[in-house]
Amino acid sequence: MNVLIIFAHPERHSLNGALLEVAVAELKGLGHDVQVSDLYAMQWKAAVDRADFPDLGPDERLKVASASSREFAADGLTDDVKAEQDKLHWADTVIFQFPLWWFAMPAILKGWVDRVYACGFAYGVGEHSDRRWGDRYGEGMMAGKRAMLIVTAGGWPEHYSERGINGQIDDLLFPINHGILFYPGFTVLPPFVAYRVDRLDDTRFRTVADELRERMRTLETTLPIPYRKQNGGEYQIPTMELKPGLETPGAVRFALHVAEPKLR
Repeated sequence: MNVLIIFAHPERHSLNGALLEVAVAELKGLGHDVQVSDLYAMQWKAAVDRADFPDLGPDERLKVASASSREFAADGLTDDVKAEQDKLHWADTVIFQFPLWWFAMPAILKGWVDRVYACGFAYGVGEHSDRRWGDRYGEGMMAGKRAMLIVTAGGWPEHYSERGINGQIDDLLFPINHGILFYPGFTVLPPFVAYRVDRLDDTRFRTVADELRERMRTLETTLPIPYRKQNGGEYQIPTMELKPGLETPGAVRFALHVAEPKLR
């Protein structure tokens, strides 16, 4: 299996760096091929701007989606973006690893998504009609590939629980899991989250490392989050609202889009 890890932490001699080494070593020990995009080490350009679209005329107004679509179709995107897209094509499984900063991913990782997920590559594909609304949410360029998050958080698990003040971790990660991974077609695995990382001693680190090794060993067999496919008949088109009566009892908001897990 080919595994791509998108790593977003400015310090390799950190807990995140140590966990990256654990994951890579375990994956390679299992015989998988691994590539790491270390965004800070690459000095990744995070902001989308006119420089991303070489064919844009000096007097032409920048419309990111249309410029992105045109450059992608003409193979005119910048070399750094094309290299990351090639890695995504190569990968069978993609892992985003990052610290949870202000309830979201670091800006450099969001910038990777903004630039690499070009129109025509990760979105804006497929038929739009009265029965389909593009190839997205379970379909698209990344269909058939798995993806997951490795996340570190400073707070306690209870802080991110159903009644925790920070909000439930599944809700906080929903925009990434559902909106960044599932949208272009990835099969999304439950995230690996390490809590209270600022107070992690050697004993606790060994436990977390062992848990991460187990997740790497089960990448191919872990049951994914059962997100509902957009074009599977459960959503009204074109309003894209879940049809009445399909929700899990008591489910609201984000939880509406997760079906009852299927048994093996």
